Formats: sequence, C-alpha cells, structure tokens
Amino acid sequence: MTLRLAEAAVAFEVNTAHLPGADPIPHIAEAPLPAPAAVPSPYRTPLADLLHRARTRIETDGWCRDAAFDESGAVCPIRAIRLEARGDRDLAHDACVTLLDAIQRQFAGAETIPSWNAQQTSAAPVVAAFDRAAQHAHARNQ
Repeated sequence: MTLRLAEAAVAFEVNTAHLPGADPIPHIAEAPLPAPAAVPSPYRTPLADLLHRARTRIETDGWCRDAAFDESGAVCPIRAIRLEARGDRDLAHDACVTLLDAIQRQFAGAETIPSWNAQQTSAAPVVAAFDRAAQHAHARNQ
C-alpha cells in the first residue's frame, strides 16, 4: 500500500508540474479592518459634548499617566480636553474646571488634575471622572 501511495504522489507531481494552479497556495493578504465608527455624543451642550469627546479620545488613543502624551499616542486628561476643544481655550478651561470639580467630589484630597491622574493605576477612574463631569455639565445645561 505504501508503494502505491508513493507512486500516486510522484504521478501527481509529474502530471501537475506545468499547471500554475498546482503551486502551493499563495499567501493572501488580509484586508485591514475598518476604523471603528465614532460614537455619537449623547450630549447637546458644548461643555458636556467636549468632555464626552475627550473621554472617547482617551479610550481610543490610550491613557497617559505621568506625561501629557507618550510615543504611542496616549494622552492625559488635560491634553485630551485641549485636543478636543479644537482651539477654544475658554471651553477647554471650563472643561478642566468641571472635570476637577467631578474629581474632587469623589476624591476630596485631589488638588489638581495632573496630581490626581498620576495616582491612578488604570484608565477606569479617569473615564469615570469624565462621565461624571459630562453628566454634571449636561445637568447644568453647559
């Protein structure tokens, strides 16, 4: 039986040597995955919308703890706010004040956003603070 299988394998190779389809299966490059669709903001007020966009940026680009940003593109909370404010300094300032208020309601000892951010061990509390700040701004119609 082994002899017959060996003969069949040789015959197959000889009979298909000239066929281009007999070559090993070529590597097929995978198509890149499409970028995730941006989540629409549930807020219609400018300040709450900005805080939501900054939160989404941290989730998308990554969270940076000890610097404004890092080489991988991760950002700190203040940088996320400034990037999403798109040059509107007054709105960025109001967003930082609202975020600090939301942080201090839960963490009374927090003096600044950067000092509080440096104490966190993951992005979860940062994202939660953005959620609280956005909800508070929305409730105040800001």
